[in-house]
Amino acid sequence: MLGMALAALDSTILATAVPQIVGDLGGFAVFSWLFSGYLLAVTVTLPVYGKLSDTFGRKAVLITGIVLFLVGSLACAGAWDMASLIAFRVVQGLGGGALQGTVQTIAADLYPMKERPRIQARLSSVWATSAVAGPALGGLLAAYADWRWIFLVNVPVGTVALWLIGRHFTEPRRSRPGPGARPRVDWPGALAIFACGGLLLTALVQGGVAWAWLSTPSLLLFAGSAGCAALTVLIERRAAEPIIPGWVWRRRTISAVNLALGALGLLMVAPTVFLPTYAQSVLGLSPTAAGFVLSVMVLSWPVSAALSSHVYNRLGIRRCAMLGIGAAGLVLLAFPLLPYPGAAWQPALIMLALGAALGLFQLPLIIGVQSSVGYRERGTATASVLFCRQVGQSLGAALFGALANATLNDRLAQAPSGIRAGLPDDLDTVSRALEHPAGLTAQATDYLRRAVDTTVDHVYLGAAAAAALALLALLLAPRHFPVHPETGGTGTDTGAGESTGTSTGTSSGAREGGQAGA
Repeated sequence: MLGMALAALDSTILATAVPQIVGDLGGFAVFSWLFSGYLLAVTVTLPVYGKLSDTFGRKAVLITGIVLFLVGSLACAGAWDMASLIAFRVVQGLGGGALQGTVQTIAADLYPMKERPRIQARLSSVWATSAVAGPALGGLLAAYADWRWIFLVNVPVGTVALWLIGRHFTEPRRSRPGPGARPRVDWPGALAIFACGGLLLTALVQGGVAWAWLSTPSLLLFAGSAGCAALTVLIERRAAEPIIPGWVWRRRTISAVNLALGALGLLMVAPTVFLPTYAQSVLGLSPTAAGFVLSVMVLSWPVSAALSSHVYNRLGIRRCAMLGIGAAGLVLLAFPLLPYPGAAWQPALIMLALGAALGLFQLPLIIGVQSSVGYRERGTATASVLFCRQVGQSLGAALFGALANATLNDRLAQAPSGIRAGLPDDLDTVSRALEHPAGLTAQATDYLRRAVDTTVDHVYLGAAAAAALALLALLLAPRHFPVHPETGGTGTDTGAGESTGTSTGTSSGAREGGQAGA
């Protein structure tokens, strides 16, 4: 939980200090790369760390991730300009990729299916606590100390995490394929995945922001990512131990869940990116109050996830997930029905219900994938799921950003001639104008707020469509999720009885899980 806290707190604590960082270091035109660079590094390293944890063990990868994260944090605290800070944020991301995937895998190693929702809910509570405490702590440090302390607070947390893991987390000796044989790592495949993911995510993150979608930089980046993807496939087919093995996509259970959680990444863009804009521009809330409207979702999510075992033990994993995503789709469709301008409790209630629905969707699917494979495949399988969700989120930011700009431009073009002159022309500019409406007439202010309201409504409708895509992806999954003997199942997901046993197998993975759990 302390290791997970490093990544969770980092994702929320930095945003409130951006004005102070830009004021000190400059670089306003590129400050978004403080977040984009970190996201790129986390995403492209997830599958690599997943394979490495299956090859060398979880402990080595987790310790390496924490050390990299702490080195990056110390370097960020000593950054001398925006370029150096962005570079050191990438180093943090290289560690964050190991933290996110490996912690989830270790939870599956240590606990049987029956106990896993409770443990995963505790891990989710770390994210929930960080969502509430992170912005407040970041604001306090930036206002009363110095923004560099935002990175230095990671050091004591990470140091304690390293001490606890080094002292108390043990793994048994891993069997080798032959006398004197050494694990083989597909480094060419890893580099190809880095290149492919980096080019694709850069195109998605910067397209429509730093340059137009059909401009030369976008086309070159997309063409380069396509070429690297083809090269990756060739390398992985020939590799003895590929980073992304073919079985990840050949097994219906894993491929269907990958697609479903990719759609979840699309969906999550609506509340995490556009709800704060709605709360501030339409409801007139402060940034802190807007953050609390969003935070209720991450409060109900872990509670629902902890209780999900009671649902999937009776209905089965696929039906439980379909129930959750179906409910999430209905909740998203309810958002455009909110009155204008409305009260803050109304979108907060929507987010509370959305978090409860998604708790029934995501966690059972992750548990189902982890339980369908043995110990030596679990890191790769878990990383593939998280990787697809991250890519889906990047794709969603690009798609919904384009949808939002198109809707807003259409609304601005239809503005009455009396207020059309001088109106902002994009969502960011509109939001800033509504934060300081002194230069706008009352009629223009009301029109802009209604335009933002319509824009966010359309994004939520798009998120509901993403929920429908996730539901369709689950139809490709087997009706009963298979359960690997090492995980404590009897071989198939039988609904009520899929998670009631303990491991009785004699394989090395079963022994490792039992010894580590003891």
